[in-house]
Amino acid sequence: MSGTTTAAAALRRRAAGAGANRWVVLVVLCVSLLLVAVDATVLHVAVPAVTEDLRPGGMELLWIVDVYPLVCASLLILFGTLGDRVGRRRVLLLGYALFGVASGLAALADSAQVLIVARALLGVGGAMIMPATLSILRQVFPDRRERALAIGIWSAVAAVGAAVGPLLGGFLLEHFWWGSVFLVNIPLMLVSLPVGRLLLPESKGDGTGPWDVVGALMAAAGLFGVVLGVKRLGSGESVGSLLTVLPLVAGAALLAAFVRRQRRRTHPLVDLRMFARPAFSTSVGCIVLAMLALVGLELIAAQYLQLVLGLSPLETGLRLLPLTFAAMAAGLAGARMLRRFGPRRMVCTGFCLTAFAVVLLTGLGRTDECALMLGGFVLLGFGLETTLFGAYESMLSEAPPEQAGGAAAIGETSYQLGAGIGIALLGTVMNAAYAPGLSRVPGVPQGASSAAGHSLGEAYEVAAQLGGSAGVALRHAARDAFVHGLHVTLLVSAALLLLGAAMALRLPRAMQCEAAPAGPVEVPAQRDATDSRVSV
Repeated sequence: MSGTTTAAAALRRRAAGAGANRWVVLVVLCVSLLLVAVDATVLHVAVPAVTEDLRPGGMELLWIVDVYPLVCASLLILFGTLGDRVGRRRVLLLGYALFGVASGLAALADSAQVLIVARALLGVGGAMIMPATLSILRQVFPDRRERALAIGIWSAVAAVGAAVGPLLGGFLLEHFWWGSVFLVNIPLMLVSLPVGRLLLPESKGDGTGPWDVVGALMAAAGLFGVVLGVKRLGSGESVGSLLTVLPLVAGAALLAAFVRRQRRRTHPLVDLRMFARPAFSTSVGCIVLAMLALVGLELIAAQYLQLVLGLSPLETGLRLLPLTFAAMAAGLAGARMLRRFGPRRMVCTGFCLTAFAVVLLTGLGRTDECALMLGGFVLLGFGLETTLFGAYESMLSEAPPEQAGGAAAIGETSYQLGAGIGIALLGTVMNAAYAPGLSRVPGVPQGASSAAGHSLGEAYEVAAQLGGSAGVALRHAARDAFVHGLHVTLLVSAALLLLGAAMALRLPRAMQCEAAPAGPVEVPAQRDATDSRVSV
């Protein structure tokens, strides 16, 4: 009896030690997030080199770029809820291992098909890592004030990763071959695996009932279809295209069936009753709207900087850095702002500040307005990160601790869906406002005008082929049409952001801080293996 008591006490001390080092745990989790965030954007600058070396077809190149976020978004709920069942640290460490192996496979890929498979495996690893970081963070920071500070640091690291990806990729490509953008992950994962195993505490949900395998697969397949359809819309595919409509309809049907299945189960995979809480459902909606505005605007801003102002990719990345630095500042100051203003005012003010920045950017034209751009990007980054911070913190705090993995997965899925919908929606608005400006350009044949109406880059190619006064006229008309489209898109984004501000009024007025346990955080001990049942 005394031996059992001693062993239990030792286990509690080990868990308490992990809790005492919660800020070290935060560092490990932030490194994990940084790797995933960097890998989401690092390939963008390497696409030309990959194309030259592997000679992929058009469809293969599209899958090389899109398969990582597509697979990652599809599997977030599956692995988030699996972590609640079998252990969040266990899933995170498996994600580390898979991410490292897939990185090596991608770096040494000798064909487009191998690279696509490697990128898909990277997406699986990313889906294992991302919700685990947030759910472990929720577990080791039970005090909401400390958790708010931790989430602020976490979100600031995410902003850094998104910005560092293209810059790191550009540096590596200048000195090494394209595979180096993946190879850099391996030593970091080799360090993260033993450090994570040593320092990260294990935690689970309540383990009640079996894990719903069929439900998890339905959610994964449904999200895959919806995200694939949205991405095809964002790439300019017709709304009536069978390859666009079919994934959307099939995905929506599977998600509807998933929701119906969860409502009927005694022990659901995802407790949908969380959405009945205004703070949770409102936070998820705010994340979608914020990402919808951010990603679409970043894509259009990059085109504006390169095609209208004629900046190089590196200069474009540097121009966008103030947005990232402002987002970092908002993340680090987020905990203090949340305590002072509360979730409602913080998220609502963030949306309004972002809408003001977007309207301010409508002053951009054909000439380089550097000061206006700098001010707009700083306000845009600070406002959006303020919004995302308040929404993520409210969502995670509203979810029960035993559902932390599922809640984190829902938040990350909302993030990914908002990004995909933003590219599709704002891209459609941009094209609708841009194309009419090229319908009748003096001296330009109708066929050339139609081709130029697809995109500004294509318009420049058509203008170069025409040459002479007609080419110059087409180039000027395309540039003016793009700037007009940019202004219309910015105004539509501002309207969506104001809608988000109105939605945020449903959030709690004040930050409700639950009482934190005295001393170190004790992480739940490992459960009996019989709790890890699965159901089909």
